[in-house]
Amino acid sequence: MRLSKEQALELIRHGDLKELGRMATARKKELHPDGITTFVVDRNINYTNVCWVDCKFCAFYRHGKDEDAYVLTFEEIDQKIEELLEIGGTQILFQGGVHPKLKIEWYEDLVEHIHTKYPQITIHGFSSIELDFIAKVSHITIQECLSRLHAKGLASIPGAGAEILSDRVRDIIAPKKMDSLDWVDVHRQAHKLGIKSTATMMYGTVETDEEIIEHWNLIRNLQDETGGFRAFIMWSFQGQNTQLMEEHPEIEKQSSNRYLRLLAVARLYLDNFPNIQSSWVTQGPYIGQMALLFGANDLGSTMMEENVVRSAGAGFRMAKEEMIRLIRDIGETPAIRNTAYEILEKFE
Repeated sequence: MRLSKEQALELIRHGDLKELGRMATARKKELHPDGITTFVVDRNINYTNVCWVDCKFCAFYRHGKDEDAYVLTFEEIDQKIEELLEIGGTQILFQGGVHPKLKIEWYEDLVEHIHTKYPQITIHGFSSIELDFIAKVSHITIQECLSRLHAKGLASIPGAGAEILSDRVRDIIAPKKMDSLDWVDVHRQAHKLGIKSTATMMYGTVETDEEIIEHWNLIRNLQDETGGFRAFIMWSFQGQNTQLMEEHPEIEKQSSNRYLRLLAVARLYLDNFPNIQSSWVTQGPYIGQMALLFGANDLGSTMMEENVVRSAGAGFRMAKEEMIRLIRDIGETPAIRNTAYEILEKFE
């Protein structure tokens, strides 16, 4: 029987951590009985750091007049992709700030350029906040925006920008960002066009346990409706260098216990999500490994480049060889996947 909100709340607050791990692992094995843990070789390309949204939890964004503001040229992006191809990469996670002046034609040219020059690379790009603003500044609907980018080669969209899908929380941490239901609707429209996506959650700011569960409920309901989410990824707020920590010094750094507890309950609650990703980038490699015993079946990305959470103090890096070792250490079979979670290479 499906986990209710009340049951999820009880587990978050009072569940025994070891028992939560056992329950989440049992559910994971139902979905992935072959004992394979996957990861993807990719690069996170932040094409611009110019952003008008000014999220208080973000240390990455700049305004257009700032000395270190940038928009990458197509040549600079090509160089990053060439470096990724050299290590066998198959995906670029492509996202940036919400640039106030870049319209749909610029994005069409960019996606077409990459897709034509590097057809072997999957473009997993543009958060719902970016897409929503591209549509608005270009005076088109979100459906037209998605459809035009899809036609040029956009294959998949990340779940970034979800944070916590509670408008109370969003009004505090990112008051200029789109409302929760608008975030959900961008993904709904993408799924209708055949564009798969991921769902994310950043916890550890000002949200309550109930708001975390409501976040899960919104994405579980959309998954029931469309089946368009490939995976769920959850990480804790990284507060260094952020305005939010200055305004809310009472926010505490989230413990590893809290991460594993929430991850396990997420695996149980999101019963219609095929994949749960471990967030080693914010948790470190060993809690990232431990997450595989709390419901995660995917170690995420080797992440050749990452600039957003690094700006806020998370500095972990991991090579392919270390991922393989960490997966083998817990008795599972490592495998490289693509964006669609198809196995490309197994390491028996």
